[in-house]
Amino acid sequence: MSVLSISRRALMASALATLVAPSLPAVAAPPRLSLPGPTGPHQIGTVALHLLDRSRPDPFTGQAGHRELMIGVWYPARDTAHHPRAPWMEPAVLREYLSDAGYAPDLVTTPRTSGHIGATVRRTGKLPVVVFSHGSGGHRDENSTMIQELASRGYLVVTIDHLGDAYSQLPSGRVVTPTEGSFTPEDYAQDARFVLDRIGDLAAGRNPDVDGKRLPDGLAWAPDTHRIGMVGWSKGGTATARVMLTDRRVRAGLAIDAPMQPLMTGSIDRPFMMMTAEFPRATEPAVAQFWTQLRGWRLNVQARGAVHSSYGDLQVLMPQVARLVGMSDDELRSWIGTLDPARAVRIDRAYPVAFFDEHLRGREQRLLDGPNRAFPEVDYLP
Repeated sequence: MSVLSISRRALMASALATLVAPSLPAVAAPPRLSLPGPTGPHQIGTVALHLLDRSRPDPFTGQAGHRELMIGVWYPARDTAHHPRAPWMEPAVLREYLSDAGYAPDLVTTPRTSGHIGATVRRTGKLPVVVFSHGSGGHRDENSTMIQELASRGYLVVTIDHLGDAYSQLPSGRVVTPTEGSFTPEDYAQDARFVLDRIGDLAAGRNPDVDGKRLPDGLAWAPDTHRIGMVGWSKGGTATARVMLTDRRVRAGLAIDAPMQPLMTGSIDRPFMMMTAEFPRATEPAVAQFWTQLRGWRLNVQARGAVHSSYGDLQVLMPQVARLVGMSDDELRSWIGTLDPARAVRIDRAYPVAFFDEHLRGREQRLLDGPNRAFPEVDYLP
């Protein structure tokens, strides 16, 4: 079934159905899920910023000049000891995430990331930038494995909550959840273009936060606007393609199992990579057509046994859930496929880092040249 025919909320509702375990004994506190930490040489800092696009109406209320967004900025940091670690999802947001699916809001506790809130930026010069766009009904940290790996290796990563189609929390404390309205890849792309403008503000030393929130030391002036890449999963991957078709500020794009619908016009002459699973060119005409629109460097890799959510955090979170609630092997395979989670984490780290290192930093990567003995399960599709 195409992801265009189901919302991300429905997807997670199905997953969370497996969490109902009436026979599970009561415990003092909900179990905390865990995520793998990054392997790069740097500690990580993070900050959430509130943006307001006064040129666009809110896509669901129609309120003029009031398109709100939340973004997360992840970066190499120093002096992190006195800065708390950021949650994967704010506790109040997680409660809504669970409740919307019809289950106990305190069923599990949110994982902690390796990002330290407000820590000082570590840099000796401008930092290359990667923008991340989530999938339908998702949230900005749904691929924290990749996001944190990039930040630990010296990238400034900007992750977008596409409010109206995301789970998020505003600075006022108000929790926002996905609506039932139609939110298209082009809506995502417009959000991303606006965020690119705000990255430009930050690079010029200006604070883009609409509330004037204090920025971490060293964040102003940090982005290198001449080295910007973009990556997205599912609908966010389609949005990445749409941005690159119209905005040359993005020098390299990575789409993670994106359906590439609706069809797009034009061509891209900059580097573009696809990591496919359930939306391969062989069976998806829209993905096959998009491939022909790539006129520059291009690569399509696919891990055997991967499913749609394999290149993201669910690949490591769902096995933990399975152990807690006695999920059947068949149920678990429907979420993580047959790709081993530990191998999926290695793939989710290595390929995006190699892609952006080569095309934003000019560091040639043998991993991108063809089949690699370190990743025997990854096919390089012609």
